[in-house]
Amino acid sequence: MCDTLVLLLPGEGDDNIPILSTVAKSIDEALGGAIGSYIKEESFEAKAGAAAMFPVFGKAVKRVVLVGLGDKEPSREAGAAIGGAIKRLKGGSVGVAHAEGVEAQALVEGLLLGLHADKRFQGTKTPEKDKAPKGPEKVEMLGYSSAEDIEKAGAIAAGVVFARELVNAPANIVDPLNLTAAAADMAQRLGLSSKILDEKECEAMGMGSFLAVSRASNLGARLIHLTYSPGGEVKRKLGIVGKGLTFDSGSMIELMKFDMGGSASTLGAAAAIAQLKPKDVEVHFVIATCENMVSGNSGALRPGDIITAMDGTTIEVNNTDAEGRLTLADALLYCQQQGVTEVIDIATLTGACMVALGKDITGMWSNSDELAASLDAASKSTDEKLWRMPLEDGYFEGLKSDFADMKNTGPRFGGAITAALFLQKFIQKACDLAHSWWSVGGWVGGSVGWFSSLLQAREKTYSVY
Repeated sequence: MCDTLVLLLPGEGDDNIPILSTVAKSIDEALGGAIGSYIKEESFEAKAGAAAMFPVFGKAVKRVVLVGLGDKEPSREAGAAIGGAIKRLKGGSVGVAHAEGVEAQALVEGLLLGLHADKRFQGTKTPEKDKAPKGPEKVEMLGYSSAEDIEKAGAIAAGVVFARELVNAPANIVDPLNLTAAAADMAQRLGLSSKILDEKECEAMGMGSFLAVSRASNLGARLIHLTYSPGGEVKRKLGIVGKGLTFDSGSMIELMKFDMGGSASTLGAAAAIAQLKPKDVEVHFVIATCENMVSGNSGALRPGDIITAMDGTTIEVNNTDAEGRLTLADALLYCQQQGVTEVIDIATLTGACMVALGKDITGMWSNSDELAASLDAASKSTDEKLWRMPLEDGYFEGLKSDFADMKNTGPRFGGAITAALFLQKFIQKACDLAHSWWSVGGWVGGSVGWFSSLLQAREKTYSVY
């Protein structure tokens, strides 16, 4: 018997009056009507994501957690509500009772992510640290029939947590060298192949666009290439490219540790996919990582400089704070050399995207309706908001240069679109492209679920951990 019991309750109509299933009614009866009394006395509404915990006296179960489903399809939101409620516990066991129509995978994903708390940087002298609740010791899914779904959820949540913790770490800890080390270590543990190119190797390959960004930093640059191979026939080759600026000395400078969020999501996806082991698909994960710093070094990037990408394209730099696209240009070209026919880049690329869509919706640009539709379906299945934006070819006029093949930024208006058009110039005709650009509103692990979704009978009790 568990110490804490979790019940999922659908709401009925606009007033969200909870509906007790036959199972919930029998539990309520065993608990002496405590559930029904609490709902009535506290006017609990089973809105999606609502959660309430109350004690039970004189019974084997010490407390009950009610979580509302509303009238929505059960999703990660309910799991996150469970996690948020039970992370306040100081040990003990939790049982999540099966509810009709609730699938285990989305629920467990949300639960594990809701339980996650990153306290790595709280010093040993922080008085509250030792007294803070540490959550339950054990969580069980009661009556759920698919161990495979729960294992998938664990793999995806682990990838999301990996991505979150990379982004949370300050730039003096996650720098280009440490990000590279973390990627290589993860690849070795999970069975991915890894290849790391240093600056000399990148220079030999002609990555002038990427290396121009890194030259003001004493830490240099690295190109990270991880590969997932299915071990059998390969029917698809997919590339995922993440922006890896571990610090950017441009605008919003106090927040710029998150400018490597695209690379964190890429590595989180790599970690999840390595555990999920999708069939028939080979996935290449590519990250060009460096810092964008200011320096008196004569090689540092300056406005007006003309640099050359791997394919010979010359770029006039009219904005040194539009550095991410310069690193991604060479990373995309390198990724396509691996034979991928679909490539997705993911980055904290433009403030213009946040102006257009706010903090909670990801902008997506694609030259392929089929790939865009696949990403849209994956985003819906993982409850991550994605909106396809236009690739307006006429806007490329704003990127034309009198001195080079193109500039790295266009006019003020339509800045997110011109950034997409810039990157599209580095995509070969045989390859489909999708750009996914995000803001800072809780999205960082979302792409892990997208990519996992893009690629992939009897009742029993299963342990989550």
